[in-house]
Amino acid sequence: MFTGIVEEIGKIISSSGGSLTIGARKVLTEAALGDSIAVNGVCLTVTALNDTSFSADVMEETLSKTTLGRLRLGDSVNLESALTLSKGIGGHLVEGHVDATGRIISISPLGQSRIIRIGAPPEVMRYVVTKGFIAINGISLTVVEHDEHSFTVSIVKFTMDNTILGEARAGDAVNLEADIIAKYVERCIGKKGGLTEDFLKEHGFIKS
Repeated sequence: MFTGIVEEIGKIISSSGGSLTIGARKVLTEAALGDSIAVNGVCLTVTALNDTSFSADVMEETLSKTTLGRLRLGDSVNLESALTLSKGIGGHLVEGHVDATGRIISISPLGQSRIIRIGAPPEVMRYVVTKGFIAINGISLTVVEHDEHSFTVSIVKFTMDNTILGEARAGDAVNLEADIIAKYVERCIGKKGGLTEDFLKEHGFIKS
């Protein structure tokens, strides 16, 4: 489990044979073999490490559903170590289980920030709501607005400077993970036959 608050930008040292080696510092301070580190929002298990890098194996399923298979030598990646009980949740609960990839449609400046529009498939858009959370390449961001096929987020200068979104371009593919809470709500409502007036009354949202 993660928070979507990127700790540092790492660099790909090698990428071959289903294994990644990534140069890093901050996320390795207390890391150990078997620990989880989010790489562009994908939860990976540390298989080797030293003071300046770590390695992780990447399954075929992960390569097919995320952008990790496209990484090359020297590419930058967002890194976050796993959530602990003593770690503040500055973003939202992120599993590191990417739902699908999306693609940046446009990037528009707005004062000191940028508005990024991202096209996403139905399996992600069904959970996208205005002012709700979504993880983009492991970054916890708030949805500004959405339509049927895309949504926008606003990134401030700090996010530009401290994540790989600062170098993003239209056409780039990104990893997307919808808010887990939305998935649980859908599951619970589905068992009740949908969001009905009776359901809302039963759970105290409206009075009889």
